[in-house]
Amino acid sequence: MLMKSAAAAIAPHLPSITAEQLLGMLEVPPKREMGDVCLPCFTFAKTLRQSPQMIAERLAGQVNSGGGNGEEAFGGGIRASAIGGYLNLFFADAHWKSDIVEAALEEGYGLSAVGQDKRVVIDMSSPNIAKPLGIGHLRSTMIGNALVNLYRATGYKAENVNHLGDWGTQFGKLIVAYRRWGTREALESEPIKESLRLYVKFHEEIEREPGLEDEAREAFANLENGDDETRRLWQYFVDESMKEFHRVYARLGVKFDHYLGESFYNDKIDGVVSALREQALLEESDGAQVVRLEELGLPPCIILKKDGSTIYGVRDLATAIYRKQEMHADEILYVVGAEQSLHFRQVFAVLEKMGHSWAEECRHVPFGLMTVNGKKMSTRKGKVVFLEEVLDEAVERALQIILEKSPELKDKEKVAKAVGVGAVIFGDLKHHRQLSVDFNLEDAVSFDGETGPYLQYTHARIRSLLARGNYSVLGDSYSVNGSHLASESTWECAKTLSRYETVLQEAVKDNEPFVVARYLLDLAKDFNRFYNSGKILTADADKAVVFSQLSLAAAVANVLSHGLAMLGIEAPQEM
Repeated sequence: MLMKSAAAAIAPHLPSITAEQLLGMLEVPPKREMGDVCLPCFTFAKTLRQSPQMIAERLAGQVNSGGGNGEEAFGGGIRASAIGGYLNLFFADAHWKSDIVEAALEEGYGLSAVGQDKRVVIDMSSPNIAKPLGIGHLRSTMIGNALVNLYRATGYKAENVNHLGDWGTQFGKLIVAYRRWGTREALESEPIKESLRLYVKFHEEIEREPGLEDEAREAFANLENGDDETRRLWQYFVDESMKEFHRVYARLGVKFDHYLGESFYNDKIDGVVSALREQALLEESDGAQVVRLEELGLPPCIILKKDGSTIYGVRDLATAIYRKQEMHADEILYVVGAEQSLHFRQVFAVLEKMGHSWAEECRHVPFGLMTVNGKKMSTRKGKVVFLEEVLDEAVERALQIILEKSPELKDKEKVAKAVGVGAVIFGDLKHHRQLSVDFNLEDAVSFDGETGPYLQYTHARIRSLLARGNYSVLGDSYSVNGSHLASESTWECAKTLSRYETVLQEAVKDNEPFVVARYLLDLAKDFNRFYNSGKILTADADKAVVFSQLSLAAAVANVLSHGLAMLGIEAPQEM
C-alpha cells in the first residue's frame, strides 16, 4: 500500500517510467531515519544526464510541492528528502495507520490481478512409481504448491501437474528384480517398501552380475512393445503407488489438477521424432539419435537410444508441446531439482530449434538438495527417509509440546496435526529454494525461533486476544483511528502490513516462496514487539483506543493466516 502510494507520487515526475515499473525499484530503507520508502536514483543518471543526488533533490522538491500528485494529493501525508542519491519518502504515520489497518482487515487484502488472463502450468512433485515419497520429495511438492497458490493470488489461471515417473528403464530393473527375488505375497503386503527392497537388491546384484542391465533393457523394451504380462505387472506398481501418494498428499493438503505421468505421452512421441527428422535436426551419434547443440555450448540432447527406445529428453519435448497446444499454457514452470538444470536447457534449446518461439516461456525453477542431518538420500542404496514417517514424528512431537504447555486445549490432536505438518513445510520454505537444506525435525517443530509453530502460535495468540477483548462487539461502536496507534512499534507493524500485496507479487516474479516466509516472520516479530510494549486490555483502558489496537492485531492475524495458507500451512485458532 505504501509502495503503491510512493510510486504514484513519484511517477508523474519521471515521465519515461510508469508507476508499475517504479514499484519494482522501490526499497525499504535499512533504518527508520532514512525514510519509510526509498528510490535509488542511480538508474536514471545516464538517461537524465544528471548525478543521482541532483535527480533525488529534484524529485524531492516536486513531491513536497505536490505537483498534482505528491503531498497535496495525499492530504499532507508524504514528505520527501534526498540523501546520497536516494529519494527518501516519509509517511505521516497517524495519517496512514488507519488506512493500512482498515485495508488489511478487508477480505482479499493482498490479492491482485497482475497475471489476469494468463495461464501458467506448474510441473511439481513428480515422484517415481514404485518408490516411496521420501523427505527429498518435500521440496518440489511444497515449493510447487506454494507457487500454485501465489500465482492464483496474483490473478493467474494456475494449473498444477504431477508428472509421475511411470516409464523408463527403472521399470525394466524392477520387473527383473521381482521375477528373480520377489513374491506376490510380499508385494501385496507392503507394495512400496517391497518395491524399494527389490530396486535396491537389483543395484546390489548388478555389481556381481553386469548382465542384469541387459535384462532390464529387454524387460523395458517388452513393456514398450505392449507385452501383456509385463504391462499387468507395471499397472499393478502404478495403482499401488498412487494409493500411497494420495494418502501422503492429503496429509500435506496438496491437490493436483492433473496426474499425467511420462507414459501419458507415449503416443505423442512419434510425432515429435517425425518433426525432428523432417526438420533435419536428428543426427546419429554412437548409434543413438541426437539433436546437436554445440553452437549453444551444450552437449547433444539424446532423443532415441541405440536400441530405439525412448529417453526422458524426447518425452519432455512431447510434454512441453502438449502443455502449450492442448493445455494452452502461456507459461510453463518446472519445479525440479537444480541437478536437472542442464537437461532443461537442452530441452528448451531443442524446442527453439524446432521453431517453437514459446520455448522462452518455459522456465526451470530449480531448488537445492535436501539432506537429513547432513546425509544425502538415495533410493538405489535404500537410504530413504519416508516422508510419511517424518510427518508422523512431527505430529507426535507437536502433540507432546501441546500436552505439556496447554493440556486443557480442545481438539489437541487436530491442532497437533496442523502444527506438526506445518512445521515440516515451513522448515523447508523458510530457505531460499536454490540453497541446500539440511532438515532437522527438532528445530522445525520448535515453538521458538524462525519456525512454522512460532507463526501459528502468534496467530492463535492474537485470536485469543481478540476474543478476550470482545473485539467484534466493540466494532459496533468504534472505528479505527490512527492517532490511537501512537507508538513507534505500531507504525513499524503497520508498515510491514502495507507490504503484503507487493510481497506476493515479488514471490511470483522470482518464483520464490521464501519471500513470503521471510515476510511472515518479520510481521510476527513486529506484532510481538507491539504486543510486548504495553498491555492492551486493562481495566481503565479507553475503549476507542483498545478497538484501534485490537484492529491492528486483527489485521496482522488476517495476513498471517492468509500468508500461511499461501505456503500450504494451516493457522489454528487456538494453541
